[in-house]
Amino acid sequence: MKIAVYPGSFDPITYGHLDVITRACAVFDQVVFAVLVNPNKTGPIFTTEERLAVIREAVAESCPVDVASRIQVQSFEGLTVDFCRRLEATFVVRGLRAVSDFESELQMAHTNRKLAPQVDTVFFMTALEHSYLSSSLVKEIFAFGGDVSLMVPPAVVRHLEAPAARL
Repeated sequence: MKIAVYPGSFDPITYGHLDVITRACAVFDQVVFAVLVNPNKTGPIFTTEERLAVIREAVAESCPVDVASRIQVQSFEGLTVDFCRRLEATFVVRGLRAVSDFESELQMAHTNRKLAPQVDTVFFMTALEHSYLSSSLVKEIFAFGGDVSLMVPPAVVRHLEAPAARL
């Protein structure tokens, strides 16, 4: 079985993230949304537990059943390659929005390969209609009262509009 890990903060998940994981499911038997627990990350909208719940809802609502059944959602701490080893995953999935993403992603892919030669990185270009999206952009627009409903799945909008949503 070919297992891939799609790591990130996903705070919040966007349609770009769903696009990448949906296409990754066409290549891999199982893909894990791997939510990084990063205490150094500033300004999270959602706790790790909330992100896991939102992603699970978004996958269930937005992905075809045959795709959703092959997606797992888990959190992890530490190095991505160590998480891959625990899951026996041999691939890391990364999305590229623009050429500007490539340099840092390439460096990360080479570093991961050095740390874990059995784990390779596969890049998916985000679909053109989602190439402008980032979680940071969504957070900023939301913080200023803007409508993010065309950028994120309905599950995210519901959780952002809940009284506990914070920025």
